[in-house]
Amino acid sequence: MTKYKKILIPVALVLLICLIGYVHASTSKGVTKTVGDATKSTITPTLFFHGYGSSYKAEQQMTHYLVEKGDSNTVIRANVSKNGTVTLSGVIDKKAKNPLVEVNYENNRNTNYHQDGQWMKNVIVALQKQYEIKEFNAVGHSMGNMSIVFYVLDHSSNDKLPKLAKQVNIAGHFNGILRMDDKANQMVLDSQGKPQKMNATYQELLKLRTSYPKNQVSVLNIFGDKNDGSHSDGSVSNASSQSLRYLISGRTKSYKELKITGKGAQHSKLHENKVVDRALNRFLFE
Repeated sequence: MTKYKKILIPVALVLLICLIGYVHASTSKGVTKTVGDATKSTITPTLFFHGYGSSYKAEQQMTHYLVEKGDSNTVIRANVSKNGTVTLSGVIDKKAKNPLVEVNYENNRNTNYHQDGQWMKNVIVALQKQYEIKEFNAVGHSMGNMSIVFYVLDHSSNDKLPKLAKQVNIAGHFNGILRMDDKANQMVLDSQGKPQKMNATYQELLKLRTSYPKNQVSVLNIFGDKNDGSHSDGSVSNASSQSLRYLISGRTKSYKELKITGKGAQHSKLHENKVVDRALNRFLFE
């Protein structure tokens, strides 16, 4: 018996060690896979869209501020070529916190808003393929807002796409631009934000009243008033910006407006405005 014990005890110990090693390896493998999947699925990037004739450089004041505040530690760029091809520059790794995406349209004077919305979709699909994102936020300035609302108009019913979570509109010209199809103090909105007169673009966007994602998106609508009597930022009337409310009323998760006043409220200065930066910080990440 003593002889057999001397043989069996070492064998049992070896088997026990192998069993523990197998269980540990299996458990570790499972945890790694879960963590990896969770990291990807919980990434919520915030995309920035510039205005007419502009570029990603108009977005950098905002992205730099959010990084400096500690809201994010990752900024990448999505370049959209004139034919709509998307090239991602930079990496969103597993340590990324609230990644920011500076979108750059090479054709920055395209006023076919449906196409602008398609280009936005191309960016979202590229991020979805690369990082398996499930949702995203969007920030637009001036014509960048057209990318957002026409993306929602044309593609929000596609369940295969990531969901829009938060939307920030800055200086949006939803129902006209001054000296083009609007004049200072001309546009009148009723108590619901409905314009008495609607341009062709706004009439297309009326479909949002029944198609905008229900109780899904939190919206912050920012506009500027130079306090010069025009009730505008110099390029877009406050009424044109505020007409967004009627388009999405009753469908948003939340809707807030923020009026910026003074010299820093001029149209092109709004994306360089510290009050706007702080509003983004609070709305997106607090």
